[in-house]
Amino acid sequence: MALPFRVRGGGMSPRAADAVVALVVALVVTVWTVLSGLDVDEPVARTVVAWVLVAVGCGALAFRRRAPVAVAVVTLLACMAYYPVSAQDGPLMICFALALYTTAAEGRFVAAVALASVTLLAVGLGELRQESGRRQIDDTSLAMLSGWLISLVAVGRAQRTRTAYLHEVEQRALAAEREQEARGRQSATEERLRIARELHDVLGHSISLINVQSGAVLHRLSKKPEPEVALAAAEEALEAVKATSKDALRELRATLGVLRQADETAPTAPTSGLALLGELVERARSTGLDIRTELTGTPVPLAPPVDLAAYRIVQESLTNVTRHAGARTATIALDWRADELRLRIEDDGEGAPEELPLGSGIRGMAERARAFGGELTAHSTAGGFRVDARLPLGTPASTITTSEGEPR
Repeated sequence: MALPFRVRGGGMSPRAADAVVALVVALVVTVWTVLSGLDVDEPVARTVVAWVLVAVGCGALAFRRRAPVAVAVVTLLACMAYYPVSAQDGPLMICFALALYTTAAEGRFVAAVALASVTLLAVGLGELRQESGRRQIDDTSLAMLSGWLISLVAVGRAQRTRTAYLHEVEQRALAAEREQEARGRQSATEERLRIARELHDVLGHSISLINVQSGAVLHRLSKKPEPEVALAAAEEALEAVKATSKDALRELRATLGVLRQADETAPTAPTSGLALLGELVERARSTGLDIRTELTGTPVPLAPPVDLAAYRIVQESLTNVTRHAGARTATIALDWRADELRLRIEDDGEGAPEELPLGSGIRGMAERARAFGGELTAHSTAGGFRVDARLPLGTPASTITTSEGEPR
């Protein structure tokens, strides 16, 4: 079959290039034939037939890559008819040589070998039928012709191999470029998701607390209490809002600072961690939620990213409790084991309707756990809602299972 590809090169199309080659060969054959036939006298009819065969052989080369085998056959037949007819003995064999080379270069190796064999066999039989002393090609010339035909086929096959190699190299380069672009897009997507998750956790938690604290004081003020009571309630709420917003601004500045430092290495120490769990619990308690903390095992220092992930999971869980659960109490349990940290956040609220889709908060927590080889499940219980997370102290590969049907 013909080559299914072309290695990128100059601006000339393959058809135009073939036409130019055909014109150049025709010019060479014509000039050579005219010069070699200056002292030759032959009938006009034979001269006309010879020039027609020259035109056919040279003209066929314009189609050598579109129909390589057919062009090789046409040029061979033209040569077989030309040399017995014409007394000028021009170089029309150039046309067949080029066509034979093209046949091998276009991947028609079997056809090229067959045509070369037929040519050699035809020349050999023709010489054997000549009378003794009238042979035009001796044994040495016949051997040279054999080597010439073999060389043409071999060079064509080598060119085919080289072209295929260049095509493969080009395709590999394109594949590598596409893979690099895909990795770049994936990295950008992962970074956007990471930033979105951080902003969601920071702002979502703080704004939820502010909303609950503001709603509570507005509810108390709607009952028209004494001015002193109303003032005390307002001051208490404003202090809580101030503290919550201050923490939110601190974490937001830290997150945005990382984005501004595009040319610097990202900080290895997180802005939050389990060391700040007490402050997180106190802010949640300011909304009226009764929170208990349970600690088992011996705490050990965590890698900064794992420490931040554990903090964010607790933070987002408390945000969900204050926003959605309608709970009165919540429990935060930390179980330190030899190779992992177990987290459990449970409330006595209303749970989650199973017909609603999984919310972005649960997905974000699940992604955090999965990033470190852990897992996270979130589901309604008989008495409320529960989040269980496992964070390995190392970074082994693991899968994550997250309960579906509970938007939190």
